[in-house]
Amino acid sequence: MSLTLEAKKAIVSEIAGIAAEAPSAIAAEYIGLTVSEMTALRKSARTAGIYLKVVRNTLARRALENTRFECMRDDLSGPLLLAFSNDEPGSAARVIRDFAKANNRLVVKLVALDGKLFGASEIERLANMPSLEQARAIFLGVLKAPLGKFVRVLAEPEAKFVRLLAAQRDKQQAA
Repeated sequence: MSLTLEAKKAIVSEIAGIAAEAPSAIAAEYIGLTVSEMTALRKSARTAGIYLKVVRNTLARRALENTRFECMRDDLSGPLLLAFSNDEPGSAARVIRDFAKANNRLVVKLVALDGKLFGASEIERLANMPSLEQARAIFLGVLKAPLGKFVRVLAEPEAKFVRLLAAQRDKQQAA
């Protein structure tokens, strides 16, 4: 069943709107996936807050025009699904990577992050990026470590003095 011109325009504008907001995008080939496997992939994408769409390449090329993912346009070929992260750059990569590990028929073709096109092998690197909360926790740990060390250094002379007094008391009680 062919799409009407209005339906095509709606799909293009929908994907263009999502692409304008998304920090990262992944194109993966889905040949050989069953309906139940695609449903499972869509369900995991939905729970992770990822926009996942199977769309014709000509429509995808038009939708990616004048967005930060324009770098993907020339390499869109074959049956592809597009996955866009909504909040965190690595969220779509994590879902696609985890699903591809379980189903070898899902093959990552393109990975794009903030307008830069990467090879399919870079999905692992993108998936391992910390989330915003994890990055904040790491940053706070980096900020906290020198302060904690400084406090321990300041407290050490008093602690050493207390240990010396305790040793002296133990020595006197033993005698």
